[in-house]
Amino acid sequence: MRQVVLDTETTGLDTRQGHRIIEIGAVEIISRRVTDRQFHQYVNPQREIDAAAEEVHGISASFLEDKPLFRDIADAFLAFVDGTELVIHNAQFDTGFINAEFSRLAVNPGRIEDYCTVLDTLSMAKDMHPGQKNNLDALCKRYNIDNSQRSLHGALLDAEILADVYLAMTGGQTSFLGDSTTDLTAHTTSSGPHVRRKDRDPLPVIRATPEELTAHQRWLELLDGESKGNCLWNQIFPKEGS
Repeated sequence: MRQVVLDTETTGLDTRQGHRIIEIGAVEIISRRVTDRQFHQYVNPQREIDAAAEEVHGISASFLEDKPLFRDIADAFLAFVDGTELVIHNAQFDTGFINAEFSRLAVNPGRIEDYCTVLDTLSMAKDMHPGQKNNLDALCKRYNIDNSQRSLHGALLDAEILADVYLAMTGGQTSFLGDSTTDLTAHTTSSGPHVRRKDRDPLPVIRATPEELTAHQRWLELLDGESKGNCLWNQIFPKEGS
């Protein structure tokens, strides 16, 4: 699966007040490995930036004066994310702004959800850690992710950090599949911060043997009998001919 971890910075909080995107940052994950492919673009919003927003991201209107308009980068952005699973923290905010930008184009391409599936890591974190802080800084602390460079919000930096957080949240299985430099608990118990290794070899794909597949099917049949036909695996992946 190809995933794209995405973040945006904006002129304010509400599209209904005409606020716009001023920065898009996105990084690619393939087979649970962050690649070197990125999309990063500052955008001229053709409007003022709220003072409170500028305090968060530090991006000024004067800095954006010579940057392209959203319409000039829309095709390249769509080409980068089309067909992927977008991984976004508080996804409703970012997708709402992207869709608002799409609606301003001469030819409206529709909604970003028409091109991608969307996974909200904030909702995931709330399910995993109910009653706790689940903003990006809190998750970095919880999963021992180095965010020392994050003095201000930035779309690309936040996307890179979120990629590490997402991989840690979803299990950190890389060592189980052959990365000998860490163990399965390294994301949460190591003394030093987790740092992404871009030079790591692609993860191996280990196929089940015919004997293992037969044993697996027998186990599923046992589960299906014990659950009176409610084995979830069989519902999602029904046997051929059933």
